[in-house]
Amino acid sequence: MDTVRQYWDEFRALFSKPRQFVQQILNLCCIVFSALMLWKGLMVITGSESPVVVVLSGSMEPGFYRGDILFLNNPDTPVLPGDVVVFKIKGRDIPIVHRVLEVHETGKGDVKILTKGDNNDVDDRGLYAPGQLWLNKSDIMGRAIAFLPYVGMVTIWLNDYPWLKFVLVGTMGFFVIIGRE
Repeated sequence: MDTVRQYWDEFRALFSKPRQFVQQILNLCCIVFSALMLWKGLMVITGSESPVVVVLSGSMEPGFYRGDILFLNNPDTPVLPGDVVVFKIKGRDIPIVHRVLEVHETGKGDVKILTKGDNNDVDDRGLYAPGQLWLNKSDIMGRAIAFLPYVGMVTIWLNDYPWLKFVLVGTMGFFVIIGRE
C-alpha cells in the first residue's frame, strides 16, 4: 500500500511542475510515434501492408501454432505451391495464414491461387468470398519468411480480455508520465 501511495504522491507532484509534466507527455508521444514510424518503415522495406502477423488458430499446426508471430515479405517473385502466405478475403477484417496448394497462371499473366491450412481436411474455397474459387495475387498480403514461437500469445490475450489492454496501456502511460522506468 505504501508503494501505491508513493506513486500517487509522485503523480500529484508532477502536476505542480507543469514544465516537467509537459516534458513527460512529449516523451510518451515520442514513444508512440517511434513505434508508428518503425511499423511504416517495415511496411516499406517488406512491401507488405502488414509485415508482422500473429497466428490466431490451430489450422497450420504442426507448422505454426496459435500465438506464433510470422514476419512477412511481399517480393515480386511468383508464389509457389508450398509457400506459407497471409491473405485477406473481401468482407473480412482478419487475415488468414495458410499454405499455397495450387497455382494457376493464365496466358494473360493472371495468377490464380488455392490455399489450405496444414491441419485442415479440405482446401480454403469455403473460406473465400461467396462465388470466389481462387485467390488473386492482390489478395496476398505477404509470404512468411521467419517466425517467433508463442510470442504473439500476448496479443491474443489482449484481444480476448479487453480490460487487460486498458490496464497494460494505462500502467505503461502512468509510468512514462511520472518518469519511472
